Amino acid sequence: MAEEERAKDITKIQEELKEVELLIPLETYLAAGVRIGTRVKSAFTQRFIYGVRPDGLYLLNVLETDRRIRIAARFIARYEPSRVVVVSARQYGYRPVQRFCAFTGCVPVVGRFPPGMLTNPRLPNYVEADLLIVTDPRVDTQAVSEAARIGIPVVAFCDTDSPLEYVDLAIPANNRGRRSLALLYWLLARQVLRERGELPPDGELPVPPEDFEARVLVTGEII
Repeated sequence: MAEEERAKDITKIQEELKEVELLIPLETYLAAGVRIGTRVKSAFTQRFIYGVRPDGLYLLNVLETDRRIRIAARFIARYEPSRVVVVSARQYGYRPVQRFCAFTGCVPVVGRFPPGMLTNPRLPNYVEADLLIVTDPRVDTQAVSEAARIGIPVVAFCDTDSPLEYVDLAIPANNRGRRSLALLYWLLARQVLRERGELPPDGELPVPPEDFEARVLVTGEII
């Protein structure tokens, strides 16, 4: 039944996309759950919402996700990688952020964000940043507030319930799912490298999106 519903969704969205060419096949976005939101929507994210499922989960517009990943990549590529900080307090975002930074040279900060990391030069872990990328502005609020204090732009993956205060570029997407976050950061890494000229326009990363996925051990630990 799920496959039938997905097929119907694909047909419907393809009709709306018409001649728009996505960065990856639509089926890949849907299979990773990139468009699956929460049961809550904010006035700020309503413009990104495509519809609602019978179970009450809002659906995000993958066309807008795709478009904003392109914009974000072009924007990120302008900055010196060592001055771009990428943050995730969500466990499913740890590995995607680390893999993204391994390919792009940006600075990963996973887990608890140390207060003052962007604002207090006296701290040993202080980082001079020109750009902040966050996995979820709701849980990465400390990093977002510090970026606002020092006046640097913020790029954020935003779900249907995400606050957008101090977010300069929101990328609508499921920022909770393991597969979704892996695909999003894999795709963003690929696009950043393409924009820098480190990959040709149709070049691929040497690893698949699955390489960016958080690993769940038998014990339940996430790595």
